Amino acid sequence: MELLQALDGYCERIGEAYWAEPVNALTNMAFLVAAAVMWQRTRGMFLARALCVVLGAIGVGSFLFHTHAQVWAAMADVVPIVLFILLYLFAVNRDAVGLRVWSAAGATVLFLPYAAALVPVFSQVPGLGSSAGYGPVPVLILIYAYFLRRKHRAFALGMALGAVLLLVSLTFRTLDEPLCRHWPMGTHFMWHLLNAVMLGWMIEVYRRLRLGKAAQAG
Repeated sequence: MELLQALDGYCERIGEAYWAEPVNALTNMAFLVAAAVMWQRTRGMFLARALCVVLGAIGVGSFLFHTHAQVWAAMADVVPIVLFILLYLFAVNRDAVGLRVWSAAGATVLFLPYAAALVPVFSQVPGLGSSAGYGPVPVLILIYAYFLRRKHRAFALGMALGAVLLLVSLTFRTLDEPLCRHWPMGTHFMWHLLNAVMLGWMIEVYRRLRLGKAAQAG
């Protein structure tokens, strides 16, 4: 597949113009706002601030995808999302599960074969379409929430809420094409808005975990 090959996967796009998806493009500002808010709230937390940087990159990458709509832009859209997932899993494995750095990194890498195994399963769900690629993520969040419910109750509840937010945003992402005939603007923009809230919330949940542990240590 050529890097400059044009892509058209969303209801709002009706041509090849730069602003063919104005709502989908501009709602990526929500990621930048969420990143800026959480940056101010995570002073002194290196890993949390790294997540804020990646969150901002998600907004930039998605903006590029919904304006240029080419293969290279799709890569710019997806790579920061994967990086955020891996970085957050590392943070959870280290600071919530309690693994040492290298063990936390090893456990984090297991996400790749986990996703590779489950994405084909979700692809068999009728109507899920390209959203199948995200299916393993809320499942994994809920798994972590379940096993951490006694050790870090508030953190586990926060993660569970994040999973619910992600499922709602995935619903809007999935309904973009099916509802296109009745709603020409599509519903993909809601994926951006809700996902920005969800990712910002996940950073906040991690921030609270770190503050709680610091208070206990002090």
